[in-house]
Amino acid sequence: MVALGLVVAQFNKERPITQEMAEAARETAARRDADVVAEVPVPGSYDAPLAADRLARHDGIDAVAVVGAIVTGDTDHDEVIGHAIAPKLSDVALDRDTPVTLGVTGPGQSAAEADERVHVGADAVDAALDLAGDLPDPGTDLDAYDADTGVEA
Repeated sequence: MVALGLVVAQFNKERPITQEMAEAARETAARRDADVVAEVPVPGSYDAPLAADRLARHDGIDAVAVVGAIVTGDTDHDEVIGHAIAPKLSDVALDRDTPVTLGVTGPGQSAAEADERVHVGADAVDAALDLAGDLPDPGTDLDAYDADTGVEA
């Protein structure tokens, strides 16, 4: 069973978007027989990379999914946030050799569009679980590796 860490941005507390995304993420994990062993709320999407890094450091976590929604306001702040977090989450995945998936919608979306994209929480978990199951371990004999089963032949 894959042990999953979940990071949930809380910025839009007046709208339950990220809570719905987290629920979709949890439901997908359960459907796929994965266990959400740690869930970390963060103030906003910008804060997600640090929480993802902390989770990815734990030996008991096989993958991390991050969910959040960045909604456009009166400034370009959403663009700054959106473009800042994606490369940082990739850095965490590479630095920790742990799948970290981006389930953050936006930037450039309205609140109504964010509501329509709640499924992205589930998509992030699907991607995290696929990566956790499909990536060969370091030192795997790739000549004997079966990509369909994830097992050395």
